[in-house]
Amino acid sequence: MVGSDVSHLPRAPRNPLSPRRLLAALREFDTGGEVLSAAGGPVTRIQFGPAWLMPPVVLVTSPEGIGDVLARNHHLGERCIVHDEVRHLAGDSLFVLPNERWVPRKRALQPVFTRHEVRRFGGHMSRAAHELVDHWRAAGLDDGLQVDLDPACRRLTMQSLGRSVLGVDLNDRADVISECMHVASGYAADRALRPVRAPRWLPTPARRRARRAVATMLQVADEMLQACRRDPARDAPLIRALLAATDPVTGAALSDRDVCNDLLIFMLAGHDTTATALTHSLWALGHHPQMQDRVAAEVAAIGTRELTPADVPRLGYTRQVLLESLRLCPPAGGVGRLALRDLEVAGHRIEAGSIVAVGIQAVHRNPALWTDPMAFDPDRFAPEVAATRPRWQFVPFSGGPRSCIGEHFAMLETTLALATVVAAVRVRSLNADFPVEVPYTTVAKGPIPVALAAR
Repeated sequence: MVGSDVSHLPRAPRNPLSPRRLLAALREFDTGGEVLSAAGGPVTRIQFGPAWLMPPVVLVTSPEGIGDVLARNHHLGERCIVHDEVRHLAGDSLFVLPNERWVPRKRALQPVFTRHEVRRFGGHMSRAAHELVDHWRAAGLDDGLQVDLDPACRRLTMQSLGRSVLGVDLNDRADVISECMHVASGYAADRALRPVRAPRWLPTPARRRARRAVATMLQVADEMLQACRRDPARDAPLIRALLAATDPVTGAALSDRDVCNDLLIFMLAGHDTTATALTHSLWALGHHPQMQDRVAAEVAAIGTRELTPADVPRLGYTRQVLLESLRLCPPAGGVGRLALRDLEVAGHRIEAGSIVAVGIQAVHRNPALWTDPMAFDPDRFAPEVAATRPRWQFVPFSGGPRSCIGEHFAMLETTLALATVVAAVRVRSLNADFPVEVPYTTVAKGPIPVALAAR
């Protein structure tokens, strides 16, 4: 408990795997979390040597422990080594700010992403999805068409993100931005998980590539910022909110670089999370025609018009499909915090200086918590079933005070896009597996081929 003496509690038990297997699991944290948890239990410590060389990592994968980390102990831990790597590469942003600076920044931006406000943006995703379907029709949908879902869904979500909160159409930049995000985020995550890291001043090839990628994205962000300044009538709510925000210490407006840093992070988070969720949902439905027909019937009951945010309450099963995809393929395999002092997690003592990692994918696939966890079953999220589940058993967007600010935006947009596409197109998945990699957020690894046909 916060403020209590935890010295009498046992330390988190050390994971019994060999150093080689521990390092491999950490470097593939999405699936590695499951391996570490299976070997070491729901609270397990990974330690390669003295804490001054590399801080211990404590992996938490039980609902009770996750609640302790994300809800009750949020002010004891804020950033960890991954955040530091992102900050050194891409500067300060909402994602990496320490709590005292993060709170006022989040307050400035939160109004853009409330449930009420994001309903203004829903039409952008529906229109982008219709445009994607029209593109497929022009390419020969009526005669049968094979496409790679991943780049298609990335273009769709980039278009929606640009038009909704950034006030610009990013279609012509989508591929460049996506590649730059992949390079930069992969570099930061890779450095964070290395036991021994090269000095930051050393101009390694990987660091040069990452810095070029960040520079390209910052240039795009600055172009958006200047376009917004030139046109006061431009509808760009996120940029407007950043321009209105102030530094909590000086009271001064944010610098252009600070604004662009935040825009860069929102492009990464707002693009990757929705793109991967939509891609995985369509791929999963491509293996389950009956579920796919149920989504199509749900949309047909609304009518043939373009869907709007007001229709989302009538898309209950579509939302269940999306939630089940987020269970099996969460936006991040885990999240990390830094323990600023000794604290209690699920009856164990976590020592100050430890990195506390919440294993999101591990808890989502735990066979002790989910029946047949690898099966795709949207009925797990039927309201009467979900109501019986512990709060911290399903945490696709993390949780607590530092949960994802764009959760409502992502859920609304992806639900509308999924419903729009399935209402018009039959999807048949051509690969049995959905390979992923986690350069930072979870993304598809390689093509996700599907065969499409008009409904």
